[in-house]
Amino acid sequence: MSPNGEKSPSSTKAMPAHRSLGLTDDQLLGFYAQMVLVRVMDDRLIALNRQGKVPLVASCQGSEAASMGLALAAKTDGSCFLFPYYRDMPLKLVMGVSPMETMIGHIGKDGNTFNGGRQFLLQGASPNFPMIHLSNVVGSNLSQAVGYAMGCKILGEDTVVFASFGDGGSSQGECHEAMNFAGIHKLPVVFCCYNNRLAISVPQEKQMAIEDLADRAAGYGFPGVVVDGTDSLEVFRAAKEAINRARDSSGGPTFLELKVERLKPHTSDDDDTRYRTPEDMEDSLRRDPLMRLNVYLMGLGILTPNLDEQFRQEARAEVNRVTDAAENAPWPDVSNLHGRLYAP
Repeated sequence: MSPNGEKSPSSTKAMPAHRSLGLTDDQLLGFYAQMVLVRVMDDRLIALNRQGKVPLVASCQGSEAASMGLALAAKTDGSCFLFPYYRDMPLKLVMGVSPMETMIGHIGKDGNTFNGGRQFLLQGASPNFPMIHLSNVVGSNLSQAVGYAMGCKILGEDTVVFASFGDGGSSQGECHEAMNFAGIHKLPVVFCCYNNRLAISVPQEKQMAIEDLADRAAGYGFPGVVVDGTDSLEVFRAAKEAINRARDSSGGPTFLELKVERLKPHTSDDDDTRYRTPEDMEDSLRRDPLMRLNVYLMGLGILTPNLDEQFRQEARAEVNRVTDAAENAPWPDVSNLHGRLYAP
């Protein structure tokens, strides 16, 4: 305390990270509750797969903070368009896709506005949401995203495009072509690479001769930023900065390398015990993004054990509700098989 009664800089309590980013306590609590819902939903989808009711699950556990942090930045901005990939179920929920739509999208029941029950993992496109996810082909969304960003620039729109993919996708030729084109034309696109160091089953040191994938961005003429992908707030901050740069007249693309963990096998068809050691899995579990956000909120007194349990009970109740509703929903009518198809 200074002589005049004012607090000295050293005694002033630092502002919590989320408030310095413009997020309120209630916003972050809601974000946490949504992450709890995502975890419960992911567990349920895995269980339904084992029962033969969901054909395939690409678990998002370990990458929720990255996926949701990107979506929160895009949603609060209000003028972003997204090209997600198969592990982006959390992103889709933050962007407004309902738990019911998520469930029927995985089971393939009628009422799926993305694809009418023709695909899984919420693939397709819907006029209700600013996103397109047409395929699980690795890296195929990158050229689509760059083309969309070029169209927005030509039309003079304020849109910033997000394209997400995994570290394995960064080794695809389409990734190079998309980034090279985006760098040349300074397009308003953010490349979001989720790096869990595995590329299905191939460790990073056998994929590439660099430690940080973000280093590659220099070859395309735009910044590469390494981000702790288990920290929702760091992802949010980096994504907001990338959005601002994309809109700047002298800016353009940004490559965000999101260092994440993979807490489950690559998909429900994978056996990760064949290429991961128990010690490796234990290290990943220590960086669980849900637990990290829990500890942060508990430390600030924003979240309490009772409130945490309330969130978990509400999430279980909601997932139970949509599971029952989806299982009882009708299958798509066979007579509509040729709907939404166009003759050449």
